[in-house]
Amino acid sequence: MFDVGFSELVIIGLVALIVIGPERLPKVARTAGVLLGRLQRYVSDVKADINREIQLDDLKKMQNEVATQVREIEHSVTEQMKTVETELNQSIAAGIDAKADVEAAVAAAGTPAAPGGDVPVAGLAAPEKHQA
Repeated sequence: MFDVGFSELVIIGLVALIVIGPERLPKVARTAGVLLGRLQRYVSDVKADINREIQLDDLKKMQNEVATQVREIEHSVTEQMKTVETELNQSIAAGIDAKADVEAAVAAAGTPAAPGGDVPVAGLAAPEKHQA
């Protein structure tokens, strides 16, 4: 901001010594130092507040991005679950239809179904049961 060199400070000090006088110059210099310290603290507080606001905005943006990604993933998982459920229901329905067809074929052939739900298949021998 202000570029004040040593020579300018000496000139300011001499003018202050002449204008203010030697008795009041130390008190004025002390007061100026205190005011300058307050000004520096105020500026650093303002900078810290601005940095916190910027970080807060960044965190809010990041939170929104993460929430959007979570919603997208949730939607994708829901769609996949619906697809799997539909395919599973179709497979179950096909299995039930196939069982009904086999039972109808067995009934039409006049061969009773074996106990336990085993259906004999033409051309294959029934498994042997071992008695202990």
